[in-house]
Amino acid sequence: MECTQSRSLYFSLHSSPPNPLFCKTNQFSRIKASTRSPPKPQKSPSKFRNKRNPPQIPPFKKNAFPSSLPLHSKNPHAIYKDIQAFARQNKLKEALAILDYVDQQGIPVNPTTFSSLLAACVRSKSLTDGRQIHAHIRTNGLENNEFLRTKLAYMYSSCGSVDDAQRVFDECTSKNVYSWNALLRGTVISGKKRYLDVLATYSEMRSLAVKLNVYTFSTVLKSFAGASAFRQGLKAHALLIKNGFIVSSMVRTGLIDMYFKCGKIKLAYRVFEEIPERDIVLWGAMIAGFAHNRMQREALDYVRWMISEGIYLNSVILTTILPVIGEVWARKLGQEVHAYVVKTKSYSNQLAIQSGLVDMYCKCGDLDSGRRVFYCSRERNAISWTALMSGYVSNGRLDQALRLIFWMQQEGFKPDVVTVATVLPVCAELRALNHGKEIHAYAVKNCFFPNVSIVTSLMIMYSKCGVLDYSFKLFNGLEARNVISWTAMIESYMESGCLHEAISVFRSMQLSKHRPDSVAMARMLKVCSELRAVTFGKEIHGQVLKKDFESIPFVSAEIVKMYGSCGSISSAKLVFDALPVKGSMTWTAIIEAYGYNDLFEDAISLFHQMISDGFTPNHFTFKVVLSICRQAGFVDEACQIFSVMTRKYRLKASEEHYCIIIELLNIFGRFEEAERFMEMSSL
Repeated sequence: MECTQSRSLYFSLHSSPPNPLFCKTNQFSRIKASTRSPPKPQKSPSKFRNKRNPPQIPPFKKNAFPSSLPLHSKNPHAIYKDIQAFARQNKLKEALAILDYVDQQGIPVNPTTFSSLLAACVRSKSLTDGRQIHAHIRTNGLENNEFLRTKLAYMYSSCGSVDDAQRVFDECTSKNVYSWNALLRGTVISGKKRYLDVLATYSEMRSLAVKLNVYTFSTVLKSFAGASAFRQGLKAHALLIKNGFIVSSMVRTGLIDMYFKCGKIKLAYRVFEEIPERDIVLWGAMIAGFAHNRMQREALDYVRWMISEGIYLNSVILTTILPVIGEVWARKLGQEVHAYVVKTKSYSNQLAIQSGLVDMYCKCGDLDSGRRVFYCSRERNAISWTALMSGYVSNGRLDQALRLIFWMQQEGFKPDVVTVATVLPVCAELRALNHGKEIHAYAVKNCFFPNVSIVTSLMIMYSKCGVLDYSFKLFNGLEARNVISWTAMIESYMESGCLHEAISVFRSMQLSKHRPDSVAMARMLKVCSELRAVTFGKEIHGQVLKKDFESIPFVSAEIVKMYGSCGSISSAKLVFDALPVKGSMTWTAIIEAYGYNDLFEDAISLFHQMISDGFTPNHFTFKVVLSICRQAGFVDEACQIFSVMTRKYRLKASEEHYCIIIELLNIFGRFEEAERFMEMSSL
């Protein structure tokens, strides 16, 4: 809410040219003189007629200036504190309004105040405000202050202005490790996949024999982690040992994070094991690393281990483990965590944790508890609304999810990019073309383009709504295509039944600079299944083997189904048997492959073998097996399997499950049982 309020207090005093700050002329006296002066207030009829006029305050909105301003001649430090207070709240417009006023009154501003303002620019990524503050630093004669120069270089690089950051850095008379670190850290924070810039700066530091410190290594490790640059990370690890920095907890945390993000779990574990005294940050890095690599059970085990060591959850770890709990459907554990949040009180008011609780309950299928947390929270934001919307989607309540986007706007919350990306698949599933067009217009109006997730969601939505031309126009309008957009175009053609066109797009993708990933391969294997194109399927299988994608469950499952649908059950069985690690997805695929070839008894035998081998069937497995029973006429077997699903595995039967069993019972004249299942489905 603060953000929306602060926008209404915008003052048009700070317009500035692109960046004239680096010209070696007296421009800043002109900038100061050209700043819009406040209008002169009308003279009071009697009160100040024969008296000296007091200092005039510009007619800003109520409460824009604190009460300390009229006392500036006696207590300038009070004004500095007010500016710093606004900066801490990221209210840069209000802070700059006061800064303009004190500048007009000729009151100097100290470096500490400018430092707090530059930090606010970094947090809000506000390059325009940062340039205005740079102008004020010049007019205050602090352009040669090394402390502020370091802060300016950090601000410019954080806001993505590499040229300005480099100019400020080049002006530094003494380039010490702190100014280098500022340039490095700003480049990392700015994002935009600038790993190569970080590596170039880091290499230059080493070539110039700059004395690196733990902050240097902490920054570069973060960049290596983001780019999954494993080899560079190993070299940095060796340098840390050589320079004696390995004892630093901050550096070890960075190493653990880097190894996890590079997929090197054992190395991360070894670093963790070598640390005798572990703080909550190290524990958090391990838990987040396991969660990042989808090792949910290990993440929860480490939470329990941490608590047994006497270290309790903080807000960061809470927001990490809540999605993990939802993914493994550990509702009782989620309730324990919820009780801990309520007990600590300070966490129960944090929006990130509230949103995490909503998401966790919804993923566990407890939509009522998720709604209760949402509606009982004192504050809400776009993230919490999106969490509830996502919960409705995951629980099949698509109509309510679509209505939620209108309700959140009625309460004064603007849908963000994530909200729009969440609701577009809902429009696709409901075939709600008009709603989809409205959201498309909203995305254009709010400059969400060319966000890849938005564009690809729109492409699939239009194709599912039968408007393939719009999908094609969106794809052609992309200036920079990537693997995701190519795959979305393939999927759009698949949704429209244009399978040969999907193959043409795949061929064009292979000729481009983008190479198909595991998702694109899986889509093409599905196309081969539907076209019974075994030759092309073998070609895709060869590419999968070449790129080591066969270990990915959904890819190996599609290979098995492709061979099964093409009538080559021996090849399907060969691929399945060769898999080193099997899961419910691959077991379901081989059962389905036998069903394609009318080997119904063998398919049911494989299902029982799956259970006896300790694998847990899911909703889709039971749907496949029940469909095979319907094809084969195994009515008694179907009733037993339905009972196993609901009683042993406690899975809630979907509408499709009920339809299959009811249809099968009706075919064999068991109308009373069919009636009973119909009553059960309506509950």
